[in-house]
Amino acid sequence: MHRPQPSYNIGSMILRRGPLNPARTALIFEDTTTTYADLANRVRRLAAGLSHYGVCRGDRVAYLGVNHPDFIDTMLAAWSIGAIFVPLNFRLTGPELAYMINDAGIHTLFVDDSLRPVIVPVRDDLCCRGWVAAESDAPHWLSKQSLSESYPPLQDLYHAGQHDTAVIMYTSGTTGKPKGAMLSHGNLFWNNAASALDIHIHGDDISLVAAPLFHIGGLNVTLLGALQNGTVVVLHRAFDAGQALTDIEKHAVTVMFGAPAMFLFMAQQPQFDDTDLSSLRMLIVGAAPVPRSLLEIYGKRNVSLNQGYGLTETAPFVSFLTSEHLEAKMGSAGKPGLLGEILISDADGNAVPDGEVGEILYRGANVMQGYWNKPDATSEAIDSKGWFHTGDAGYIDSDGFLFISDRVKDMVISGGENVYPAEVESVMFEHPAIAEVAVIGVPDEKWGEAVSAVVACHEGQSLNLEELRGFCDGKLARYKLPLRLFTVAALPRNPAGKVLKFELREQFGDEPSA
Repeated sequence: MHRPQPSYNIGSMILRRGPLNPARTALIFEDTTTTYADLANRVRRLAAGLSHYGVCRGDRVAYLGVNHPDFIDTMLAAWSIGAIFVPLNFRLTGPELAYMINDAGIHTLFVDDSLRPVIVPVRDDLCCRGWVAAESDAPHWLSKQSLSESYPPLQDLYHAGQHDTAVIMYTSGTTGKPKGAMLSHGNLFWNNAASALDIHIHGDDISLVAAPLFHIGGLNVTLLGALQNGTVVVLHRAFDAGQALTDIEKHAVTVMFGAPAMFLFMAQQPQFDDTDLSSLRMLIVGAAPVPRSLLEIYGKRNVSLNQGYGLTETAPFVSFLTSEHLEAKMGSAGKPGLLGEILISDADGNAVPDGEVGEILYRGANVMQGYWNKPDATSEAIDSKGWFHTGDAGYIDSDGFLFISDRVKDMVISGGENVYPAEVESVMFEHPAIAEVAVIGVPDEKWGEAVSAVVACHEGQSLNLEELRGFCDGKLARYKLPLRLFTVAALPRNPAGKVLKFELREQFGDEPSA
């Protein structure tokens, strides 16, 4: 008996919300509201246009631009015809973008009009066959509007198998060239199934999406799952701490994802104490270890700041701390969901005892297919048993909760002792003069590496090494106390909010302490 396989096409699932919930609000973007019926019609028309324009199954369609409904339209339209979507980091330079575009072999490139000046100088070096802008009558550019309005809506959507690649997401590239993680429709589906089971985002939620959509956190912690669930999405063009607080109150937002730095900047806004946050059911925080003091700030406002852990390569869900355990396991990244498992291993791949730090390995249906055009890198990342090697260090406590120590490569070895920067940063962050802090290892003749703090102080505040060591003494073992202190106006971060520690190591590796 023939049993038809279901389509795992995330795009077609979202478009089905059109007939199922036609009048329900899908997107709120600035002054424009889009219903699910409007979204489905718009996407089907764009999909028809792309098909007539020559985009076929497996072709890569890229989008370069800030958060905008056009990003979502392009992605869903590409999936509707079996194409692979490639979101591009709009903060990169032309040559940096050229590497990704040519590496992925982009067929058609959508560019926000404001970013065409970045692409034009490198256009002759690109492999693209199609060029689309939002609203453009410039030569050799097709407008999205004309592409969307020239053809009747596409009726038959691509039937995707769970292993069909849906998106190529380039990793943040904190070191070396970025790699394109191939996430399949099944990876996205099972990630969102795990989120629904363990994070419990549902149709009555109102989700604020302000993290950049080219990053896996912005794209798939809440956005895709929310649209699958028929949830209202309040989309911000870019993150603005004050505007985020305003819209949380205005739209009665219930769920938001952000990096720790985003929630820190929100808490530092003058209106933070007076903003009505009572609608918030959950703030999901990830992309970097979360200082305990930040958890406490939101705890005082009765807001659940739920720490999760994930990566681009895992689409991104690895673990999550549910609200019931927030107080007892503060600082933990929670437990893996029902559909995945975690192993803490030593350098030889052997499991280590509870409480012992090792590399975090993860296995589940949301682990990527591999790195685009990089089979050797894929083999290094995913072993023969299906474990993805994250490169992050952490441990599992006796109750099975995961605690993130740091990136394995960011660990400082001082006098033969392992020092995990996140632990030290969490203590330093409590100092009233410190706005931001990053701990790095700096070469030292005596200790091998010196524990070094790079600090950005609050306006009008200052700090010296003796004061900082005195503050940390008694809270940290003495070998973890900083031996050097450097001050900066602000820490360098990538678009995901992660501190670029390799830049700090390059900058301060040979400088004397302040």
